[in-house]
Amino acid sequence: MKIGEIQKLSSNELQTISADATVHAAVRKLCEFNIGALPVCDDDGELVGIISERDILRCVAAEDAQAALQQNVGAIMTRNLTVSEPDNDVEYAMQVMTNKRIRHLPILVEDKLVGILSIGDVVKANLDVTDTENRFLRDYVTG
Repeated sequence: MKIGEIQKLSSNELQTISADATVHAAVRKLCEFNIGALPVCDDDGELVGIISERDILRCVAAEDAQAALQQNVGAIMTRNLTVSEPDNDVEYAMQVMTNKRIRHLPILVEDKLVGILSIGDVVKANLDVTDTENRFLRDYVTG
């Protein structure tokens, strides 16, 4: 299965945030949409980073919580990104996410952000494939 196939199944609208937004605004958006990370884009829509729950926790742990929430997203976001393309296999995404210990993988087409793949998306896709294969085998055996 390709990453793009999972993205087509996703009903979630892509949420992003500006590097100039406050960490507090990012926390509110993460909670509002029940997501764990936000791609950070510049005014032209170019991906410049990602802010995750983990980035926020590190920031809060390093200083006063109120001060951390007032910082700009750009100050604490992850800049060195690992990304993927829709044509990559899900197995590739699983390997990258496991090896790099990341839970969110931005998806780019011609350097433009088109989606974000979460570890939950990967798990659900694998469960769906396994369920379909099991049903097919049961039908085949019971004829």
